[in-house]
Amino acid sequence: MKQTSIWIGLVALLLCVGCTSDKKHELSVLHLNIWMEGTVVKNGFDAVVNEVDRVNPDIVMLSEANNKDGKLIVPRLQEALREKGKNYFGESSSLDVVLLSKYPILDQTENIPQKDRVLRTRLDVAGKQVVVYTGHLDYTHYACYLPRGYSGVTWKKLDSPVTDVTEIEKANSESLRDESIRLVIEDAKKQKADFIILGGDFNEPSHLDWTEKTKEMWDHNGTVVHWDCSTLLYEAGFRDAYRIKYPNPVTHSGFTFPSDNPDMPIERLTWAPEADERDRIDFIYYMPSSGWDVKEAVVVGPKSSIVRSKRVEENSQDSFSIPDGTWPTDHKGVLIKFGF
Repeated sequence: MKQTSIWIGLVALLLCVGCTSDKKHELSVLHLNIWMEGTVVKNGFDAVVNEVDRVNPDIVMLSEANNKDGKLIVPRLQEALREKGKNYFGESSSLDVVLLSKYPILDQTENIPQKDRVLRTRLDVAGKQVVVYTGHLDYTHYACYLPRGYSGVTWKKLDSPVTDVTEIEKANSESLRDESIRLVIEDAKKQKADFIILGGDFNEPSHLDWTEKTKEMWDHNGTVVHWDCSTLLYEAGFRDAYRIKYPNPVTHSGFTFPSDNPDMPIERLTWAPEADERDRIDFIYYMPSSGWDVKEAVVVGPKSSIVRSKRVEENSQDSFSIPDGTWPTDHKGVLIKFGF
C-alpha cells in the first residue's frame, strides 16, 4: 500500500511538472529603424524582410516606415514574409511606424499621443491582453551632441563642447519627445491589459547610460545627464528591458546608433564626424507585471559602429545577432525575449 502511494505521488508530481511546463510562454519583440523604409541601402527592403525572417520575432516594431513610394509597406512586408513561410498580422497606418505580430491584433489606434508618431496596438497573446506602443520620436534638438561639440539642431561643429548639464537638459526639453512620452504614460494608465510594452527610436539616450561611471567615456566629457524620456518613464513605473537584463552600461553599452553598414560610405553613417557619437537610442520598455520577466536582450545588427569617421569593432560584452547579408539601416535593432 505504501509503495502504491509512492508511485501515485510520483505520477502526480510528473503530471504537475508537465502542466507547469505547458503554461510557460515566451514573447520575443524586435524594434528596428529601417532607414527610410529600406530605400537608402541597395536592396534594403529585401534585407528588412530577411532580417525579420532570420530573427523570427513574435512582434516586430519598425520606424522610418514612411510609405514614401506610395505603396503601403505593411501588405508588402506581409506578402514577402509569407513567401518565406512567416505569417504576421498587421494593419497599415499613415504614420512612419509599423507593428507586425504573430498574434491577432484586436485594435490599433494611430497617433497616440497626437504630438508625435506613436501607434497603439492591442494584441491577444496566448489569451493575454498585451498593449504595445510603437514610436518614432522627434529627431530635432538632439542634445546628446552638445557635450560632443556638435549642435543638435544644425549638426554643425561647435567652437567647444557644451558641458553645462542645465544647458544640455534645457536644450533637450525643447524637443517634442518629453511631451509625447508624458502623453503615452497618461494613455497607458488608462489601459486594462496584462502587459504593456513601449518600443521605438527615441532619438534620445537614457539616463541609465549617462552616469557617473560613464561620464568620461564616449565623449560625454564629464556630464551626467537625466534625459527626459527615460527619466519620465522610470518615474511612471516603466522599465528599460535591456538595462534590466544588463544594468551595467560600461560592460554592456548596447549601442544602437550609429551602426556600421559595410554597403554605405562612412560619411552617410555619421552626423558628428569628429566625435564618438555612439548611444543607445532604440529601446524596448515595459510595465512590470506579475509573472512576466526579461529572459534575453540582444543587439541585432553588425558588431561594428562608426567612431570618429572610422569603422570600429565593439569590444563590449553585449550579445549580438549578426546579419547574414545586407544590413538595411544605419541603426542596430534591439531584441527582447520576455517570459510569462
